[in-house]
Amino acid sequence: MRGGFLRRMPVKCVYSNTHSIFGGRLIMAVTFTDKEIQALIKESKILSANGQLAHIRFQAKRGHDEGQVELTGDAGNESRVILRRNQNKALDFSVILAVRLPRSNQLFRLRRYNGKSHQHTNHIEDETFYGFRIHTATERYQERGEKEDAYAETSERYSDFHGALRCLIDDANFSVPSMAQQGLFSAEM
Repeated sequence: MRGGFLRRMPVKCVYSNTHSIFGGRLIMAVTFTDKEIQALIKESKILSANGQLAHIRFQAKRGHDEGQVELTGDAGNESRVILRRNQNKALDFSVILAVRLPRSNQLFRLRRYNGKSHQHTNHIEDETFYGFRIHTATERYQERGEKEDAYAETSERYSDFHGALRCLIDDANFSVPSMAQQGLFSAEM
């Protein structure tokens, strides 16, 4: 089915006066349920045989190198994989899966695999930890007006950037043709 359920959702953005240097932070008026979030994560996403992820061009951005690739899932939802690496600290990285909201340039982060570079606090659960962690968008954090992927759990499934990318591919229903896998985790990426 082309178009996915996101295409049928009305999207508008509102401003909140919290969490910004400029006095306001853009908050999406759309709230996804946990079930909808899981459906977006599990939507089949096919990486091309030419190795889309292996050939991402990274650009320097404020001390990080960042690259991204856009994909359309089987249900027609437009996803983006965003890869960020600190230029000086190997354990400071993020591997992100986001979905683009229709009729908008806004991205909704579904999953984020972070390196071991700083403490994280889950505000609802009142727990703070330091380590590799996987952020997941949740309905309850959206309802509180926090970042959609503010909730995180520690993970021992990866210990570097390439391992985090492997976890994203495994967790988010990516199909990677064998030719693309050969260069996917090359040292130059």
